[in-house]
Amino acid sequence: MNRLASILMALLLFAALPAFAEDAQQAARPGVEWSSLSPDQQRLLDRYKDNWEKLPHERQRNLARGSKRWLSMSPEERSVASKRLEHWRDLSPQQRRMLRDRWLRFQSLSPEEQKAVRENFRRFRDLPPEQRRALRQRWNEATPEERRKLLESIRDQRQRSGSRTSDHP
Repeated sequence: MNRLASILMALLLFAALPAFAEDAQQAARPGVEWSSLSPDQQRLLDRYKDNWEKLPHERQRNLARGSKRWLSMSPEERSVASKRLEHWRDLSPQQRRMLRDRWLRFQSLSPEEQKAVRENFRRFRDLPPEQRRALRQRWNEATPEERRKLLESIRDQRQRSGSRTSDHP
């Protein structure tokens, strides 16, 4: 039994090697020196100044990148970003986890699939509010099997319309 446990432990450690290597690569990447930040970035990140050197390097890089992006935004873009951040903070941990999972799933799609998702979102967003509510209600009330069939039907329609447009330029 001890030998089996040892073998299992060795296999688990071997399987985890890529994760350890990734962590080591992240740790090996240099952080951002406080002095390398622009004066505007330093003002924006002032609350981190005293603990900057203690922050993980990845956090330093993210804060530097985020502050640079923030400073490049117009006042309207900053307002939208602030509202989104406020909305994010109001979400429960479970809702945040669900959104992160969806984002990762989206990131794993091919560029063509991402484009299709974006186009579908724009079409949905442009519908009248009553029509959006009706579609949401229909989706929420559907069983998993009905949802699967609905998605297949939509894919089939798109493929048929795509093949017609490609046959006739």
